Amino acid sequence: MLFSHYPYFDRVMDTVMDKESEWLYHDRSAWVWMENRFIPYPIQNNIHRLPKEVFSECLHGLLDIQNGTSELKHFGEWIDAGFGQGLARHFLRPYNYKVWAYPVEELSHNWVGERVAKVDIKRIIDNHIFDRDDIGWGPNSRFRFPKFRGTGAIWEKVAAHLPQDKIHLNRKLSRVNIKDKTVEFKDGTIQSYDLLISTIPATDLGSLSYFNTASKADTELFSEIAARASSDLRYSSTHVAGLALKGNPPQHLTDKCWIYFPENDNPFYRVTVFSNYSPNNVPDIKTSWSLMCEVSESPMKPLNHSSIMEEVIQGAINTKLIQDRSQIIHTWYKRVEKGYPTPAIARNRALFPMLEEFKKHGICSRGRFGAWRYEVGNMDHSFMQGVEAAGYALYQAEELTLWYPEVVNSPHPSKKH
Repeated sequence: MLFSHYPYFDRVMDTVMDKESEWLYHDRSAWVWMENRFIPYPIQNNIHRLPKEVFSECLHGLLDIQNGTSELKHFGEWIDAGFGQGLARHFLRPYNYKVWAYPVEELSHNWVGERVAKVDIKRIIDNHIFDRDDIGWGPNSRFRFPKFRGTGAIWEKVAAHLPQDKIHLNRKLSRVNIKDKTVEFKDGTIQSYDLLISTIPATDLGSLSYFNTASKADTELFSEIAARASSDLRYSSTHVAGLALKGNPPQHLTDKCWIYFPENDNPFYRVTVFSNYSPNNVPDIKTSWSLMCEVSESPMKPLNHSSIMEEVIQGAINTKLIQDRSQIIHTWYKRVEKGYPTPAIARNRALFPMLEEFKKHGICSRGRFGAWRYEVGNMDHSFMQGVEAAGYALYQAEELTLWYPEVVNSPHPSKKH
């Protein structure tokens, strides 16, 4: 689903696809499934929906943290300090482990920014007193989605507006000579460049880059920086499982966009009711519907790949997404090796020297894994990293998205560009 922090990005989207005929617009309906019930997202604003014992534990935890805290060392401490022991135990810690596939003690909290709603204890109490659901928070409270052909349609349309004689596909990168400024491909062709903008993972770029002729000191420095990045830049893989289902979605799913799952009776951290995004995501919306389930994996959270689909199906039954296997018409599965660039504690001290070293040699490593910064890794962020890299190449313009996530993610209109 598509939302934006940038008026420029919005204008491009409106240029490449017609606002009326090619886009569908949705008010976010995001939920959490836990304690055998649906709770509106963000959960911290809606704990009154939890069982009384859990609600009491979460509320007491929130009240306990109102006196402030000391300096925080990792994401786990940030969770405890910001949300209290109850919410941490029941939702935030187990959910974030399912998403990141790393213990929260090994993650930094500096990436959070707008990604997590802050606690307003008076608002939470009022929501309980007046039995009021609180759902409007966040930058993606309204989003758009292509009417036809899914998310890929967006980028096909963008590509169609570019000079076609400048687009060359289906070549595999072999090496980058950063001294002579040439790119070598597996088929033997060599392309020179003045400034290279690369979106392959920064660690891969580091391992494929070399000096043809350079001082020993330059070579050793680059090798040391690349090796540290390869060691310290972590990521998780994403397993995407699709379920095509006959009939119509049950009543409790007809109004939902996506659902978060913190508990262990299922393997997924998020499930999207994909047929709700567009009726054209299924062959016939009157007789079929679909779910898209996401499961994370890392060396800290290994998975048996051969059983993922079966675990997803059983998890969908356990969480009342489907009644039984007889509803399933078809399944689809894909594993994405690099799904989430992990904001590990050591990330910045490994990443920033590498990005600066690339830049010194005329290379801009940008994009979701090119820059390895999850906080500016959405589609709009990645697109604008490219726009701003072009601005840097042509005019030495500042690259706000890459270097100042807190600015571009700010809700204040004056911060956007």
